[in-house]
Amino acid sequence: MEHQNLLGGPAPTELPDTDEARQSLEAGVDPFEVAARFPAYPAAWAELADRAFGKGDVIESYAYARTGYHRGLDALRRAGWKGHGPIPWEHAPNRGFLRALHALARAAAAIGEEDEAERCRTFLRDSSPTAAEVLTS
Repeated sequence: MEHQNLLGGPAPTELPDTDEARQSLEAGVDPFEVAARFPAYPAAWAELADRAFGKGDVIESYAYARTGYHRGLDALRRAGWKGHGPIPWEHAPNRGFLRALHALARAAAAIGEEDEAERCRTFLRDSSPTAAEVLTS
């Protein structure tokens, strides 16, 4: 039976933890290596997107962010997500996807893809107001 939240919408989606990939990033393993070993792990792609953006490599950032976003969507669907509903920042394994979504919005805006940037910003706010606040401040 599908659980509903108190407002009648879908229950929050919580991605499973990917222990080895997460621990690798936390231990300082290069995110290129983590992404190569765990290509379905959105946090590695989000880290690559952030690094590229920080160096001014906006197109690379966009590509990494888009990869993390799509890999995250795949994981969300496997976890039962139906295309809408909360994806809470407070659940740490969700943060890679949410970071990739934010990075995609940022890079899309930087290359003039304002429609995509706004869709991503709206998706982020709708999925996790906390993530939107944390990542845009």
